[in-house]
Amino acid sequence: MQLVHGRRRELVVTDVMSLLLKFKKYEWLHIIDLDAAMGKGNNSRLARKLCDEAAQRYGMKVRVGGGIRTVQRAQGITKWGASQVIIGSAAFKDGKINALFLRKLVHKIGRPAIVVALDTSKGHVVIKGWREKLRLRPEQVMESVEPFCAGFLCTDVDREGTMSGANREWFTKLRRATSHPIIAAGGIKAMREIAALQRIGIDAAVGMALYKDRLQ
Repeated sequence: MQLVHGRRRELVVTDVMSLLLKFKKYEWLHIIDLDAAMGKGNNSRLARKLCDEAAQRYGMKVRVGGGIRTVQRAQGITKWGASQVIIGSAAFKDGKINALFLRKLVHKIGRPAIVVALDTSKGHVVIKGWREKLRLRPEQVMESVEPFCAGFLCTDVDREGTMSGANREWFTKLRRATSHPIIAAGGIKAMREIAALQRIGIDAAVGMALYKDRLQ
């Protein structure tokens, strides 16, 4: 499923496993359980199958996110064969960095297996399926979160699913705020954008443009 701004459903693919054939040439696969992220159940069985197939059949590395709010859940997903888990809402508590949780997570699964999602709307971090906005800005927290993760997934929620182009100015600002790897998402529609991000040391997570065969 692909949402616009994290809310309006734009695209639904019922045969999810067939997408592995479409995406098998890429090194990394992102799996986001939207139901789990929004607290509406989960798709663990399907996500686990995707992890197994992607890794065993196609040699892909897999990142899994969405509703991972306990250390036990994160441990379980790494046992599926996921190379990394994406931690969003659980990285924060009472509007602040949840250092206690992140420290426990590092102890159990190791820092290389952790990516922290700093999804942003109107310049502020959003959590709980992008429904709750914090006062925090991503560039304010990156340095403090660095000890607990291998990198950051930074989604521009205002452009997510729109194919309106990456906000390169914003991603450049984030690049200056951390030495950690950054994965950019939101609005990316062209190879030239991916190349521009790569030149400043940022990877790209692409969704809608690939689903609709619009990546130029």
